[in-house]
Amino acid sequence: MADMAFEQERGRGGEHRLVLEDRERLVIGGVEEVERFDEESVTLRTGQGQLVVRGEGLHIEQLSLNGGELHLEGRVDSLSYEDDGPERAGLLARLFG
Repeated sequence: MADMAFEQERGRGGEHRLVLEDRERLVIGGVEEVERFDEESVTLRTGQGQLVVRGEGLHIEQLSLNGGELHLEGRVDSLSYEDDGPERAGLLARLFG
């Protein structure tokens, strides 16, 4: 299977990028914080929102919060961005408050 790469530029200053190779190696740029991780999921805060990586046998090979880069290995099954709770609640409170 050929290497797959996906890159996305971050819109609000700095760079957010994802590079996935053979669903086994993932490099993420623009990481602000690792919120939680285990062998089945890694939850990160990025400038583009909360990113959840799901898979099997996931482990962090390298983490540089100063550079905002994380290297992850294991089988990657999904990548999803989720809305941040406080911002969403704030918007709903303003609309219905």
